[in-house]
Amino acid sequence: MFVDQKFGGCNMRRSFPGRFCWKIPSFTELPRYHVTNELNKSCMTKPCSRRGVDTVATSARVTGQHRDLRCSMLAVLCLLLLQTQVHGFGILPGKSLSHLEITERAILNTTVHVCHALARAEGTDFTFPPQPFTAKSVAVACNAPKSSKTFRQAIIAVIFHNVRVDIRHALNGSFHFDEEMFVQGKQIIMQGIQAIKASNKQENFEAAREKLGETLHPLQDFYSHSNWVELGKNGPNANLIRSDVSIGIIADESRATCRNCDGDDCTNNILEDIISEGILTSGYFGIVPLVSTKPKGKCSHGGAVDQTSTIEPKGGINKDTFDASHGHLHTKAANIAQAATSQLLEEIQGAAGDRPFLEMMGISKGSSKALCFVIDTTKSMSDDIEAVRGVTSTIINSEVGTDNEPSMYILVPFNDPGFGPLIKTTDPQVFKRIINSLSVTGGGDEAEMSLSGLQLALSNTPANSEIFLFTDAPPKDKNLKSAVIALIERTQSVVNFMITDSNTTNRRRRSSGSKQHRVLGAADAQVYRDLAQASGGLAIEVTKSELPEATSIIIESSSASLVTLLQAARDPGKTDQFPFLVDDTVSNVRVYITGQSVTFTLVSPTGASQQSTDTSGSLITQTKSVGNFQTLYLIKVVGLWEIRMASTNAYTLKVTGQSDIDFLFDFVEVSQGPFTGFDALDTRPSAGVKSSLLVSLTGTDTGEVTEVKLVDSTGSEEITGVLEPQGSGNFLVTVERIPLVEFVVWVKGRADSTIFQRQSPTNFRVSNVTITADSSNILVPGTPFSVPFSVRTSGAEGNFTIRVTNNQQFDSAFPSTLFLESGNSSDGTVNLTAPLNTPSGTDVTLTIEAEAPAAADTNYVMLRFSVLNTVTDFTPPRCEQLSLDSRCSDECSLSQWTLFARVIDGDDGVGVDRVSLKQGNGTMNATLNAGNENITMVSYSASCCSPDMELQVVDLVGNVGTCIFTIREGSSSPISPSTRVTQSLFLSLSTVILGLYITTEGGIQ
Repeated sequence: MFVDQKFGGCNMRRSFPGRFCWKIPSFTELPRYHVTNELNKSCMTKPCSRRGVDTVATSARVTGQHRDLRCSMLAVLCLLLLQTQVHGFGILPGKSLSHLEITERAILNTTVHVCHALARAEGTDFTFPPQPFTAKSVAVACNAPKSSKTFRQAIIAVIFHNVRVDIRHALNGSFHFDEEMFVQGKQIIMQGIQAIKASNKQENFEAAREKLGETLHPLQDFYSHSNWVELGKNGPNANLIRSDVSIGIIADESRATCRNCDGDDCTNNILEDIISEGILTSGYFGIVPLVSTKPKGKCSHGGAVDQTSTIEPKGGINKDTFDASHGHLHTKAANIAQAATSQLLEEIQGAAGDRPFLEMMGISKGSSKALCFVIDTTKSMSDDIEAVRGVTSTIINSEVGTDNEPSMYILVPFNDPGFGPLIKTTDPQVFKRIINSLSVTGGGDEAEMSLSGLQLALSNTPANSEIFLFTDAPPKDKNLKSAVIALIERTQSVVNFMITDSNTTNRRRRSSGSKQHRVLGAADAQVYRDLAQASGGLAIEVTKSELPEATSIIIESSSASLVTLLQAARDPGKTDQFPFLVDDTVSNVRVYITGQSVTFTLVSPTGASQQSTDTSGSLITQTKSVGNFQTLYLIKVVGLWEIRMASTNAYTLKVTGQSDIDFLFDFVEVSQGPFTGFDALDTRPSAGVKSSLLVSLTGTDTGEVTEVKLVDSTGSEEITGVLEPQGSGNFLVTVERIPLVEFVVWVKGRADSTIFQRQSPTNFRVSNVTITADSSNILVPGTPFSVPFSVRTSGAEGNFTIRVTNNQQFDSAFPSTLFLESGNSSDGTVNLTAPLNTPSGTDVTLTIEAEAPAAADTNYVMLRFSVLNTVTDFTPPRCEQLSLDSRCSDECSLSQWTLFARVIDGDDGVGVDRVSLKQGNGTMNATLNAGNENITMVSYSASCCSPDMELQVVDLVGNVGTCIFTIREGSSSPISPSTRVTQSLFLSLSTVILGLYITTEGGIQ
């Protein structure tokens, strides 16, 4: 492994300042365990009887003498951890390359070259960004400057799931190529690649990113933990990502591979015959004193806590850091690992195509935001749907081809008893036709499946999306409210409710004598208001005739680079003052207010003021008021503004603007005790304890965070965190505790001379309930799938209600209740099965909730799984030349050459999916052979001045090959994809990557 000194994680059970792990010796025949945060706490403060480890095996349980053995070993391990402190683990930041740096650099490099190739294919200009590449500079080079935030977000997601392997699979050597587990390690990589390709094919890009991170970790570890570099290899092992070939010659279990190191010098401890014969080996590792062992003659991983490294042959062979046993080869191993990462990325790009690959990485044309509608399609909604048609046409007609063009269009209809299907497209005209074809039907009773439709949308839209739900009916599925809030918190998406005919608007209609439709009651409307507030959205309540005017919020929200400057709510209403900072990068400042009988006074940085009753003031250029909703358009004055609100009724206040500078964040769990490291939470943070966030700036390469606060929703408390820079625009923020009520994250920073302030729109909350779950993240259709979980409470004991939902509506079984004692945990299992006809790449989001007695507290854990059908075709399509006519003259511009070929996927193949021109300036046409989907006919013609062409051929499961044709003298046949598999970009990338580093005495710059 390569040290993750910034993002933390367990050093694959090795020597680095991250999570510390061990394995129970094999003679005990116990399942493998990993040390969680609980272990570190146990070492510090807890008696040995407290549960300190979790089983990795999903069905394993430890009882009786095994539990006693585990406890006694825990005591020994705790003593070892405390005695070792961090000797041998301390790595200065920047001295050694980590998984974080290797992954980020490879993604940036590969993305640049994909954008360059795409620009060349489209005949547009391309300018390489300056070194070192950044998310912002690469997005600009890719002609997608508004994608810098989503690109950065995608990179962080991949890195988090890369590092997470050290925590979730710390003791499984196959995830790290330890103990000569080469076959198992390659199987993990190949299954990961198949899942990524399938997810991309279904446009489930978030699932693809998560699996990409998990897959890259073992791929990178191969070069640090095996002897590939010691064998004299200067490039990646391409067979790691090919199913049809062997990874290499692996040492027999009985064959000796190492000798003792010469003291601390392990430079030549691998046996000469292993090197000369090109035999692959890797190190063994064990941390339990006295009983850790390894096969006779085998190499150890090495490091201060590796107990096998003290057994002959002594020493180790890992290249994790400069201080490791083979640290002299760290730079070379890291560089090859980065080149291998680029090679895998190119394999993914080849299967997906340029545009889908860039979408997976968060780069798209326009605003990089999805336009998502969730629409009630019952009969009473005909006027509302007409308003949606109008706003959709306005956005598409005015924004297509601009920076504000939505990158994706999503529609989820609902009524009663059904909802869905979810419709997703990147084609604006297709979306317009879909909206125009919506028809209304049904609606026998008043309640509809609105929350089911919203849950489906939240599970399938990109993170940080803005969703608009249109309805005039109460939710029939109120039981999903907590699950929807969980999705809102995890995706940090904003949900705006466009509510017609609520009790509020009907009071106004009754007073005016207007015709009545069905009425949305106060309690039902409050469900929508609560969800809007949780997400940082708006609950806009208007009459049906007022709805077209209210939809202006949709157009403004679809604008690129929308940032939140202020978000607040008061229920019950009260007089309050709200400051917000407008910096010189912010434009189009808008103030949105919802509520009845609300007055305000606006004060600018110059001291000028304007009241809500003043229609001729100088601060507000335009005001719109409809229903319970007001919009204020402000002049731009840089500095600190203030808005003073006054009302006894509940109200919400939101101030937005447009700016490239924004922030991303995740709540993270920092390990306690002598080792550092952290992992992103899939659940709510715990109440009453020290907590941490990882904050990342976007839209600036020079900015820094200067202050982070957690501001509770009542405005009565602000908790300021302690900042610790992590590099690459990341900042670890530690707070002594988190507010007990809903809160938002408030960030202040500096970019060059600009002081800026931003706020998260999403409201978050803490819990005294802890729920954890982990399982394989691949579902095979028709095969039962189990997810074990554990619930713990630090609050009152009692029967806790368990609720489980999944976005695909797969049937599931789980315990409806669990009894918990305070301070203790209880276990359960969710069992579900994907139907046999479920397509590969289907994204399954599983939410497990635990609710305390009397609904006093609740928490959840959210897991994402990918469906993957068994793949039997591992061979890329091949090309057959049918004819080549090259009547070229000395004046090449006056003559052409033509080619006819066919692309065949073989009798046992799944079929050709795509044939594209990867190189060549001619015209290529590809047509499916009538009656045989495994054959695609290709014709190509080009000027004789362009003598070479290269085809990229992909089958339906993502096997990628290339075929080269040329009219150059001496060349008469194409290169078979079986001998040339997607190497051209990889070779250029390797040249670039290996030239990026200059090794100095201080490390790698």
